[in-house]
Amino acid sequence: MRNTLIACIVALASTVASAQTDWPTKPVRIIVPYTPGGFTDQVARIVAQKLQDRIKQPITIDNKPGANSIVGVEAAVKSPPDGYTFVLVIAAFSANPSLYAKLPYDTRKDLVPVSLVGIGPLIAAVNNEMPVKTPKELVDYAKANPGKISFGSSGNGSAAHLTTELFKSTTKTDMVHIPYKGAAPAMVDLLGGRIQLLFDAATGLIPNGKAGKIRLIGVSADRRLAAAPDVPTFAEQGYPGFIGSTWAGVLAPAGTPAPIVQRMSTEIAAIVRLDDVRAKFDEMGIVPVGGTPPEFDQFIVSEIDKWGKVIRDAKVTAD
Repeated sequence: MRNTLIACIVALASTVASAQTDWPTKPVRIIVPYTPGGFTDQVARIVAQKLQDRIKQPITIDNKPGANSIVGVEAAVKSPPDGYTFVLVIAAFSANPSLYAKLPYDTRKDLVPVSLVGIGPLIAAVNNEMPVKTPKELVDYAKANPGKISFGSSGNGSAAHLTTELFKSTTKTDMVHIPYKGAAPAMVDLLGGRIQLLFDAATGLIPNGKAGKIRLIGVSADRRLAAAPDVPTFAEQGYPGFIGSTWAGVLAPAGTPAPIVQRMSTEIAAIVRLDDVRAKFDEMGIVPVGGTPPEFDQFIVSEIDKWGKVIRDAKVTAD
């Protein structure tokens, strides 16, 4: 009986090891917790296009938007941890534990980090009617007109919202938040003068800035963006350490075999180093990273801590 049990265990271990070694043997799914066409979806599709060539299996993008990424993340958590489902999240993922009283999953226990794909520093833009050209002028104007500047975001708890709240706290200014259902309608109202300020990813802001439709006044990063070399950082303009960004990273359901997680991480790191991928990321204002699972894990912890403090200090709610 004992020998039979040992034989079964050895056979099972051999089968599992073989499955991990042979991975993948069928299409791999990447869940995107947002609608098609946005920042997250674009990053996922750039990575997927290269990944399927490298692992010799199709990659399907499964858009599951809703509840500040919670719908898509929950779908990933409930998927079999067999290495055939991953989820690509952005900064909202790290804000949600502080933003919501209860989540349908445990952020730290139900998912395993795979790789941080890239970081997208946010740019601050004002409409052309605003009499400001620099962050300092914006602060001076805001202090002279408390509560009269409206700033938009893609929704409560979004990177755009929280970065602006961080700026308000840093500069001790009073500005009014106008949440939108996505970055696109916020941009429409910035162009139309219905809001005065918008922090957002470079993708939508830079073309309008170059066209002279809005004024780009600062990058919330430690260096200028290749896509907007003429826009100085906040640090250059007297606000050292002011950093606000969205980011894109890949997670897997907890229990996904470690060799598969490591393989995915290695592939992503190789993909973001490709010249054509870097060129696309440059155009989008994304700094490629491609770190290891432990590095991404540490990054997530730091982001949860950072945005949790902003949420508590500004009393931000999900509604």
